[in-house]
Amino acid sequence: MTRIQLAKKGIITEEMKQVAMEEDISPDALAELIVSGKAVITRNKERNIKPLGIGKGLRTKINANIGTSKDKTDIKEELEKLQISVKYGADAVMDLSTGGPLKEMRKSIIEHSPVSLGTVPIYEVAVRAIEKYGSIVKMTVDDIFEVIEQHAMDGVDFITVHCGVTMKIVEMLKKGHRVLPIVSRGGSILADWICRNERENPLYEYFDRLIDIAKKYDLTLSLGDGMRPGCLADATDKYQILELITIGKLKDIAVSEGVQCIIEGPGHLPLNHVETNIKLQKHICKESPFYVLGPLVTDCAMGYDHIAAAIGGAIAGYYGADFLCYVTPSEHIRLPDKEDVKEGVIASKIAAHAADLAKGNPKAWERDKKMADCRRNFDWQGQISLCFNPDKVKAMREERPPVKDEQVCSMCGEFCAIKISRQAVE
Repeated sequence: MTRIQLAKKGIITEEMKQVAMEEDISPDALAELIVSGKAVITRNKERNIKPLGIGKGLRTKINANIGTSKDKTDIKEELEKLQISVKYGADAVMDLSTGGPLKEMRKSIIEHSPVSLGTVPIYEVAVRAIEKYGSIVKMTVDDIFEVIEQHAMDGVDFITVHCGVTMKIVEMLKKGHRVLPIVSRGGSILADWICRNERENPLYEYFDRLIDIAKKYDLTLSLGDGMRPGCLADATDKYQILELITIGKLKDIAVSEGVQCIIEGPGHLPLNHVETNIKLQKHICKESPFYVLGPLVTDCAMGYDHIAAAIGGAIAGYYGADFLCYVTPSEHIRLPDKEDVKEGVIASKIAAHAADLAKGNPKAWERDKKMADCRRNFDWQGQISLCFNPDKVKAMREERPPVKDEQVCSMCGEFCAIKISRQAVE
């Protein structure tokens, strides 16, 4: 039985107890959230890792994307990126590889990853189609589902599937106007296939096949936003919303069959659209876990897109987004390197923590209260241990230490406001 089916029968598993303890809620409350589709636990039956809970009332989680491209296929470097992601707090990692030995890459990451792993199987389907047929659009329905099952068999915990890119939406897009028609790689592959073959998206048409595979491995479906806006000018348009309605209906079918679902969201949004988008998703998809890319609140932050995404992510998290996908400084420019991955994870982690503070998460507030106490008491080791990048903070302090008083920092020195005020009022 799947987690939803077990929870429906009132069976509280050790996995549910573990997540409930981690999140400071009761196992029964978590089971109710799982049954209703408002929370998921992303762990494949084939995996023995710490289970990850995502959803309503739980801590805001973050994901880091890694993976090769045809231009760079260094498996060793991607495994180093995995280690960096985990070190700096990623709750999950996605392998988005499109170059090199894809199966070997995936299995290596699964073997070395202590956190939940996600993939986008359509990427491998496309690569195989080029190798086998000479064209992506010649891939078959069976090709798609064979790769999906292979990912599940290998132990992948959640997969992005762009089920909402339908013939109807693609035809609308052809007749309408968008500045950037489709920026989702998976969404564009399926849209091209639909147009060239004049057939419905197999992931939509044969959704029952997807359900069967997911049930077999208790695989979580992350219903992808193939029509997400890729620039502010396209934000919250009819294509994005129609896709959201479509995947909301599919999610209802999946949950009724005992399959867990996450809903993916934008993308590029101006600040004043973020609240609306979260509330729309929560209403249309009945409070399903919401997984957002950023969102990026400006199109002009190239080289600093991790900052633009952190701004949007903090706001999205506050209004109810449950899962933030990191964005690195190299977004829109190149394949990220190890430093990009580190900066992306830290920025996203700060955004998630800020959202949890705003939502009143007790563990988040406990951390900030400890930091305040450490600052009051000039406990530098404590401050370093509580920050998001201890190595950086330690190095910065050592680089320019205070000259006379080790308690203070070299910014204020003898004019330290905390020291002066404590002497005055205590």
